[in-house]
Amino acid sequence: MNPLPPAYRWLDDLQPLPKMVSEARKLFGTVEAQGSADNPVILGWAKELGLAKVYNRDEIPWCGLFAAIVAKRAGKALPSQPLWARSWVNFGKDGSAKPQLGDVLVFRRGEVSGHVGLYIGQDYGAFHVLGGNQSDGVTITRIAKDRCIAVRRPVYKAAPATAKPVELAATGALSTNEA
Repeated sequence: MNPLPPAYRWLDDLQPLPKMVSEARKLFGTVEAQGSADNPVILGWAKELGLAKVYNRDEIPWCGLFAAIVAKRAGKALPSQPLWARSWVNFGKDGSAKPQLGDVLVFRRGEVSGHVGLYIGQDYGAFHVLGGNQSDGVTITRIAKDRCIAVRRPVYKAAPATAKPVELAATGALSTNEA
């Protein structure tokens, strides 16, 4: 497993993590292949999800693919058209009243585009998001709260005690384009 940045290493000591965060943590550090090559790991996710016919190049935005593989491996139901970030507004149940560790966050990017990732924490103006296709990899980045259009909570039989709001320091630049 790739090491997390120092500001987020507390995640490795937190147990039990929400299942989607645990699955996402295993994939931290996965990156797109450079140039015309494709990362077989990312393409393997599409194959595992039965989406290989529509997702066949890692240069295609893959934040939705990442969210889908994490949700599937965590035993969660996927929204229809999981490759489209904004489809995740239909995932799970509403969590907007109090975002917490493991929630799915959906962001607008332009008029019709979007981005999807997992809530790791928040500071005064941004969510800290564990997601795919962030700087061409699985990373944690800060995204302005005012871009968030939905907070969706996975359906739990019993939510882990760690599924709660997390306050973090406002360190690092804000992302403006997660591709």
